[in-house]
Amino acid sequence: MVSKSQIKLITSLAQKKYRQQHGLFVVEGLKGIEEFLDSSASLHSLYALPGYFETEKSRFEVSDRELKKISFLKTPQKALAVFHIPEAGEELNQGLTLVLDEVRDPGNLGTIIRYCDWYGIQNVVCSKQTVDCYNPKVVQATMGSLTRVTIHYKDLENYLKSAKRPVYGAFMEGAPVYGQPLPEDAILVLGNEANGISKEVEALVQHKIAIPRFGIHETESLNVAVAGAILVSEFKRGLTAT
Repeated sequence: MVSKSQIKLITSLAQKKYRQQHGLFVVEGLKGIEEFLDSSASLHSLYALPGYFETEKSRFEVSDRELKKISFLKTPQKALAVFHIPEAGEELNQGLTLVLDEVRDPGNLGTIIRYCDWYGIQNVVCSKQTVDCYNPKVVQATMGSLTRVTIHYKDLENYLKSAKRPVYGAFMEGAPVYGQPLPEDAILVLGNEANGISKEVEALVQHKIAIPRFGIHETESLNVAVAGAILVSEFKRGLTAT
């Protein structure tokens, strides 16, 4: 059974200020919860239908009706868990690092984190205006990849000014990325969904790259998550998969 205080706490975690206040975030669905339980993440509480996660401590058995009261999904899954927000790990200044300049859509950030996991990118550096990685929609979209990719929120101008690796940025008017020699150790900047990379950050980008358009129609632009996946793939093309 779920108490009123538990419902109040869980539903409050839809908002960033309460996630920060309590140091907690929500994970929904069996696969996502299993990924976090298998990681170093610390479980606060778990709410599950009969037959699921029965050996876990801090577990509360709930009915379908109770699960609907605490779920952020239109169609609740079998379980919901609350985890403690971990301390941000140390950033690795090697390999490819993705930098996000005011990416606002939770689905985009979740997708970006997921393919960073696929391509072995361990660090994503976000502007402080980028959507919170512990937003429930972001967590859901990562499908557990948030346990393996470290997210850092920083002042991007200061971060890029001190960078000791080449800085690439995605621009519509950049040089075609195909065929370019791309380094293994680099920083790749992706911009806001509507406005692209800000002028302040653009001034710190050393190499402007673009994905050439082959279609005959004047499509405005690619989705930032899609564009990022294509560019990351090009950076990784010359490396041998393990």
